[in-house]
Amino acid sequence: MSAKTEVESTYEVPVDFAVPDLTGVSGVAAVDEPVTHRLDATYYDTPGLRLAARRVHLRRRSGGHDAGWHLKRPAGNGDRTEAHAPLGGRNRRVPAELAAEIRALSRGEPLAPVARVRTRRVERALRAADGTVLALVADDVVSSTTSGGAKAEPQRWRELEVELVDGDRQLLDAVDVALRAAGARPARIASKLARALGDRYPADEPPGTFDPPGRLLNAYLRQQRDAIGDNDPGVRRGDPEAVHAMRVATRRLRSTLRTFRPVLDADRTRPLSEEARWVAQALGEVRDADVMAGRLAAAVAAEPAEIVVGPVAAGIRERLGARHAQARVRLIEALDSPRYAAFLDALDDLVRTEPSGPVTATRLRRLANRAVLDADRYLDDALGLAPGTGPRDACLHEARKAYKRARYAVEAIAPLAGKPARRLTGRLTALQDLLGAHQDAIVTGELLRDLGAQAHLASESAFTYGLLHARQHEADERRLERIPRARRRARRPKVRRWLER
Repeated sequence: MSAKTEVESTYEVPVDFAVPDLTGVSGVAAVDEPVTHRLDATYYDTPGLRLAARRVHLRRRSGGHDAGWHLKRPAGNGDRTEAHAPLGGRNRRVPAELAAEIRALSRGEPLAPVARVRTRRVERALRAADGTVLALVADDVVSSTTSGGAKAEPQRWRELEVELVDGDRQLLDAVDVALRAAGARPARIASKLARALGDRYPADEPPGTFDPPGRLLNAYLRQQRDAIGDNDPGVRRGDPEAVHAMRVATRRLRSTLRTFRPVLDADRTRPLSEEARWVAQALGEVRDADVMAGRLAAAVAAEPAEIVVGPVAAGIRERLGARHAQARVRLIEALDSPRYAAFLDALDDLVRTEPSGPVTATRLRRLANRAVLDADRYLDDALGLAPGTGPRDACLHEARKAYKRARYAVEAIAPLAGKPARRLTGRLTALQDLLGAHQDAIVTGELLRDLGAQAHLASESAFTYGLLHARQHEADERRLERIPRARRRARRPKVRRWLER
């Protein structure tokens, strides 16, 4: 499976439209002779058009220079990412790799043809002086039919597409000016599938009738919903950054549901919060194994070769690699389960649900302030305990989690205050990072003790594991000395005053 980002503009044109000469437009030195293609595309979706509802299009197309299966997703700024898989002969079953990419959207429902679009395409390449293809101009005469559900009337229309190849957006803008001058107009309907389906094509997701503060909170929840869905394909492919981003989104979601529960529907948020915790734990097992492997590999590499006794690096890779592989199997099982599909459905329902009562800016600030003050109390209690003890470390870990909730709460309502909110978010993040690094050092130390014990049982030297443990402890002691200053900075009145209004 290959992928690319597609940057293009689409235009409505009358039947008698003449494509103007684009030679000389923004570096176009020549326009190739037109080449005609016959394209035949079948679009697939669930019975309820779940893919189209999120502006994701899956098609099997023959003809042209890129025949095959195409999966297109919105990429912001009007662009789309396109994944491509081979046509597969007469087999019209959706390729497994593409089905996995959209499982978070399809929720396991069957994918079947919903529309057939046939196109007579006259394509012209716009070239630079050195022969580089800058863009392709496609003059399409299109006909469509639909299948499944309430069928739409067959459609026939003409449109132009201008797709960048090695050109830039400045070229796209210049071509836009030339085409508009010739009588073309930006397409009111963004895609061939939308035109084919007509009224069946799902409308944009309604923003709700929330008051402005309610819209603010709802927008934050939608961002986390979208981040979970957008990163799902990368998680399934094994992309560590996608795992991290999806885990952060589930944590933000869970934290927001907890902090702002008084203004949300408790009957929905409580079970949804527990499901978000379940997803985050499955992601966390994989993420933690990745991070720990990288951290220990770097720690070993930083030591002089003469004091790395035995196959330390290989032992770490082997043991953490096995842990990661097992965690990944469990994660994919979770993502393929009906429970995960139900979680995503419940999340969709949540962002469409009105608040249980009026949501005001004052109430949101008070709830966020409560989260910040709760975190302060956790930290004060922890720092009052004897250093280096288990109870203190456990309390510092609770303080870390509380500051994370506080940070997410402030982040969610940051538009209410602008710069002061962003400043407080930064200072809470700095404090949370110190506390998180302390917890990481504890977990790393426990792992190094286990690895050292395993090495000893295998008749290997445990010297380097003990050395690395000491290094972790020393670095953590220096880190803990920075917490009081970070605490003072996070509590300065000028960064918190806006929460008390």
